[in-house]
Amino acid sequence: MNRVDAHHHIWDITTRVQPWMSSPGYEPMARSFTAADHAVLAHAAGVDASVVVQCVGEEAETLELLAVADVDPVIAAVVGWVDLTAPDVADRIAALREAPGGPRLRGIRHQVHDEPDPDWLRRPDVQRGIRAVGAAGLVYDLLLKPPQMPAALAAIAEHHEVPFVVDHAAKPPIASGEREPWASLLHALAEHEHVTCKLSGLTTEASWRSWMLDDLQPYVDVVLESFGPERVMAGSDWPVCTLATTYDAAVRLADRFTDDLSPDERAAVLAGTARRVYRLDPPAS
Repeated sequence: MNRVDAHHHIWDITTRVQPWMSSPGYEPMARSFTAADHAVLAHAAGVDASVVVQCVGEEAETLELLAVADVDPVIAAVVGWVDLTAPDVADRIAALREAPGGPRLRGIRHQVHDEPDPDWLRRPDVQRGIRAVGAAGLVYDLLLKPPQMPAALAAIAEHHEVPFVVDHAAKPPIASGEREPWASLLHALAEHEHVTCKLSGLTTEASWRSWMLDDLQPYVDVVLESFGPERVMAGSDWPVCTLATTYDAAVRLADRFTDDLSPDERAAVLAGTARRVYRLDPPAS
């Protein structure tokens, strides 16, 4: 079966210590996870291609990810970082695309949910940066929690020319069992046809040690009902997912989530949507 891992990470802590790893409970993440590690797991899970996503707000990390993707057998696209507020943001994007592996750059992301201002996405300088992302033919990945979703909705409505991807289904509050206002806001995002959504990172929004499929399914149902399978893609969120499950289990969750879909709908979630949105190369014959 054609399968794309639409969201995972790699990092080398000997090169760059990442501040979020010091958060309580995240201690197991404080080691290196390499592209070679991911390639072994992806091969075993039947993953044909993947999208690696930035972790820190540094262009140096994006340059490293591009160089790795240039030679890695699985990584087909990079979602990197650039300072959206920089006056020369367009030139910075162009420089990334001219670097080794630069053609693999397919998107830009910022840790919006870590910004103190929930309206960060409404700022004029951020809006200008998002416009530059779209002008470069790139996707903008939205890393959100419910407090940032109204501002994201405003940005999406303002920029019809920019393809947006909602990472981790906007981190629904699965552990608490609450659905609102997340569900209503996600539905509002989905009303815009240039927005797609990732089924990824859900197990770490649930109780890490005791989650069950039934805990996740109501939130998955909201995603599929809001966006439709043709605008949903599955990702592992490896290695963060290993706080709650294994890589293989994270990938196989997508099979469970799509049990009741038609073959074409299932194919869209497992690979087709990611290939279309991130313009991935077709699978080898």
